[in-house]
Amino acid sequence: MMRQFSKTACFDWSGANGKRQPGIALAICNADGGVQNISQNGGWSRILAMQWIKEQIDNHADILIGIDMSFALPFCDLGAYFPHWNDSPLSPSQLWQMIDTISAQDAGLGINILLQHHEISRHFRHGGGICGDKFTGGMGRLRTVEQYQHEIGSGRSASCFNLVGAAQVGKSSLTGMRMLHQLNGQIPIWPFDPVPDSGPCLIEIYTSIAAHKAGMTGNKKKFDDDEAMTEAIRALNGHVLKLPDAPIPNRPDKHVYDAMVTAAWMRQAARQHENWTIDEKFREKIAKEGWTFGIN
Repeated sequence: MMRQFSKTACFDWSGANGKRQPGIALAICNADGGVQNISQNGGWSRILAMQWIKEQIDNHADILIGIDMSFALPFCDLGAYFPHWNDSPLSPSQLWQMIDTISAQDAGLGINILLQHHEISRHFRHGGGICGDKFTGGMGRLRTVEQYQHEIGSGRSASCFNLVGAAQVGKSSLTGMRMLHQLNGQIPIWPFDPVPDSGPCLIEIYTSIAAHKAGMTGNKKKFDDDEAMTEAIRALNGHVLKLPDAPIPNRPDKHVYDAMVTAAWMRQAARQHENWTIDEKFREKIAKEGWTFGIN
């Protein structure tokens, strides 16, 4: 029988530089279906987000935590994360450790030093028209789950090796992998680890899936205002907590909307067995690349 979590939480993530990242938002969906935006004085940072997750670990909280990032890089298409490099890691945990170790002098889980590494930088498309000689043409390399998303029409995930443009996910994923290394062994990280019988669990999520399930169609994948977000959450679980009144500059932004809708979607999706079931043909690939929750 599939475990029922009392709460679900979603972090909209960010790979931006700086002490605080305006693109980070956290929302929690409670057992009654009510959704809350969890704000942080001065805004969230990756360090504060990791501390919040550690608090859930320490409290043995009955919570499923989704993070909008990729938990690994592509491996299976070319047989390596960084092909033709003898020091290329062989597993997700080794990948996380390498990224965190090389980036150790970058504050706030940053990855600027990593992206200047003489070998690693060659695999990425950077800003300013700079493209590594080992970056594959077009959109860049994709993980198995991302290729599968494209095939079944459930999303258009971008390559983690692309660091350019509004849709790029590379920087957020790389910074998140630093956090995964520092959390590894303290909390189950699905699907590399099984879902625990109790306590918190981390999963990779894709906020556009939640948006689609909430009624977003076509190219519109973001919520623009309180009314649209509220209706989306009601469509998912029939209930939403009213956002607190606040001056216009402090109103929730699109990152908060994404987090709130996704937390609501996670509440219902986590109760559906198929979202935890991945086709056996992908089993060996998952061990190298992970999987996005809800893709089936």
